[in-house]
Formats: sequence, structure tokens, C-alpha cells
Amino acid sequence: MKTVLTVVVVLVVLALAALGFISSGVYDVAASTPDKDFVSWALRRTQHHSVERRAEGIQVPRLDDPEMIKTGLVHYQEMCATCHGAPGIKMSEIGAGLNPTPPNLIRSTRDMSAAEVYWIVKNGIRMTGMPAFGPTHDEPTLWAITAFVKQLPTMTPQQYQALAPAHAEAGEEHEHGEHPGEVPRNTEPAPKPEH
Repeated sequence: MKTVLTVVVVLVVLALAALGFISSGVYDVAASTPDKDFVSWALRRTQHHSVERRAEGIQVPRLDDPEMIKTGLVHYQEMCATCHGAPGIKMSEIGAGLNPTPPNLIRSTRDMSAAEVYWIVKNGIRMTGMPAFGPTHDEPTLWAITAFVKQLPTMTPQQYQALAPAHAEAGEEHEHGEHPGEVPRNTEPAPKPEH
């Protein structure tokens, strides 16, 4: 009985300490503050093992159909390239401002199975900025995105530009740092209102 009481007291003290920490505001939630090495390592390992476990048993269809890959490219351009970049195209300022920084899929998906990529595309990763596309996309589209992402590690910038010339141009910096479609900055002073 004494052991049970001790365990209960320890659990209550730990719960109160956790609540105190949460309520104190001591933990810095700013995206501009990098995680400590141990926290970063623990989160990456947790994510890796979680995805690996949940991707087990997923039946992967054939992913080598050129039309499927092309469909995936269109969706990748629309939803993914902003944060992850593409061959020859850096991630945008939005992606660079996220914490954790979105992975470079050209490198990070080399050792991932198609089932793992699909699971992430469908379900997202909590508290990383990676959204779940499962609620908004059907299964063929999710697999098309997966098929394209699995092509990224072997794709050169030239191959990407040949497949997606409009996107390749849109990702390049133009004169004065403006992107196509961006409203030009007005450098003239605003007119004075008439009275």
C-alpha cells in the first residue's frame, strides 16, 4: 500500500510540475528559435519510427506510369515546391521560415519507401507545417504525388525544367528581386490628398 501511495504522490508531483512548466511560458515557441540538439534528435527519431510503423502493410501500386508522374508533378508544383523546393529551385521564404525546416526531398526521400512517402503525403506530420492532403485529395492523386516525389532523387534541374518550364521560371529571381506575377513595388511617393 505504501508503494502505491508513493507512486501516486510522484505522479501527482510530476503532473503539477508539468502544468507549472506549461503555464510558466518559459518554453520558447518561436519558429525562429532552433530546437536544442537533443529535442531535435528526439523529434526526428520519433517521426521516423512513427512513419515507418504506420506505413507497414500499405500496398503500393505501380508508380512508373508517365501520366501518373506528370499528374504528381502538377500537384507538387502547386502544393509542395514552395516549402521543399525542386531540382534547381530553392525553397521559398515561407519554407525557410518554418521550424523545423522542411526537408530537401531530393535527399530525404532516397532511403524512404514509397509507402512511407505516401503515408506522409496523406496524413501530414503534426507540428511541422506538413499538411495532410488525404482529406482534400483522392487516392489516385495521393499516389501520383508519391510517384513524382520518388522521382526527385534522380531528377536533374534540366529534367525538371523540361517537365515544368512554367514553374521553373516562376521560381527564379528576376530583376529587382521580384517574381513573375508579383505586384511591382511602388517606389514613387504617394500623392498628397487634396483638401
